[in-house]
Order: sequence, then structure tokens, then C-alpha cells
Amino acid sequence: MLTISQLADYVGVTVRAVRHYHQRGLLPEPDRDHSGYRRYDAQAVIDLIRIKTLAEAGVPLARIEELLAADAEQFTDAVAEIDRSMQDQIRELKERRRRVAQLASGERLFLPTEIAEYIEELRAVGVSDRGVLMERDGWVILAAAYPELAPRWIAHKRADLADPEYRDFYVTYDQAHDWQVDDPRLEALADTMAERFGKQLAEAGDQADELRMEKVLSAEEQKLFAEYVNDYSPAWVRLNEMVAKRIAR
Repeated sequence: MLTISQLADYVGVTVRAVRHYHQRGLLPEPDRDHSGYRRYDAQAVIDLIRIKTLAEAGVPLARIEELLAADAEQFTDAVAEIDRSMQDQIRELKERRRRVAQLASGERLFLPTEIAEYIEELRAVGVSDRGVLMERDGWVILAAAYPELAPRWIAHKRADLADPEYRDFYVTYDQAHDWQVDDPRLEALADTMAERFGKQLAEAGDQADELRMEKVLSAEEQKLFAEYVNDYSPAWVRLNEMVAKRIAR
């Protein structure tokens, strides 16, 4: 005959756990002997081992009593049901993990998949965190305001980014954020930008107006985006002025 502490040690649980199983009605509580101790027999050891095994397998305590009293067929059916419930919980946890992973980058919670992937591509080619943030915030606005057109716009952006020359240009433009307004490199970059914009305008001539962002955005929206970009860097403001003059010529 074992005391409660001896029983707990023998099975590998805590005394507190044994008492908890008593309170839940899972383990019968024996009477006290003449010394005032509760003494547990072999059946108590067997019952506690079964309870511990089921609990460690993830069976809810509310179901353990049912399983302990079940016959073989009932036990098998109950275990199958519990397994299905666990599978549902696993799927739910995996989905939560997926969403947590998305939150880590901050894009996929607010953006369609193709735009979020574009943002990740910008990181991969070496665009700064600041530049990525600017792009991300701009696309959050565009995706919300133009949900039908944003996927078509981003398709063109991703096609541009697939061009090695464009990637080099984009990274250089991103770096120009920190240049001084009199940096001589701005002249060369302005030439490149003006040439690219001219080429894009020529290629866009055959496109539907809805594919040309400048044809869709209102004057207020274009001003909003311009101010948002220009607030980032005096060098970018100067660069935009230089490019505008070149295009006008």
C-alpha cells in the first residue's frame, strides 16, 4: 500500500496532479487508515498510469473518464474522434503560424500576394529598407483604391524588375536618396531616368489607358504620391526637377 507521495513518485507525476485527478473524479480517493494516511493499492497505480498516458497523449481531461470506462470498441471510436479533433487543431495552428510569418514581414497582411512578392523581390535585389517601405506603403494605397487594376500594374513592375539593367537603375535611384543635391552623379542618373521614361511613354502608347497609371490616378492622387516621395529626400526632389527638364526638351 502506497502513500500519495509514493504513488506520485512511482508513476512519475506530482502529488498536486494526483489530487487534481481526485477532484475531477478520474481517480478514486481511498479512505484514510488509522494513522490518517490515504493508502493506494495496485489498482490505483494502474488507473493513474492510464490517466497519465492519456493526458500526455493530449486527451482532454473531460474525455479521460469516458475512455477509462469504455469497452474496446467505444475506446477505439473515441480515440479516432479525438485524433480528428487534434488534426483540426494542428491545421488551425499551422494557419496561425503562416499568418504570424506574414506579419513578420508586414506586407502580406495588407497586400495581395503578387504585390507582396514584388516587395520581397525589391529586398532581394538590394533595395534599402527605407525604399522598400516607401514602395510598400504606396502599393497599400493603390491596392485599396484600385483593386481591379493593381494586379495588372504590378505585373508590369515585376516584368521591369526582371531586367538586370532596370534592377541596377532602381538600386542606384534608391541610393541617391542620401546624396547631396549638388552630387555630380545626379546628372547621369537624371539622363538615365529621362531616357527610361521616354521609352516607357513610347511603349505605353499602344496600351489601354487603364494600364497607364498616370492616366488613371487623379491629379490629387498624383500630387499625394509626389509629395510622399519628395519628403523623403532633397536629392530626389532635385533629381525629379532635372528629369522633368530633360523630358520637356
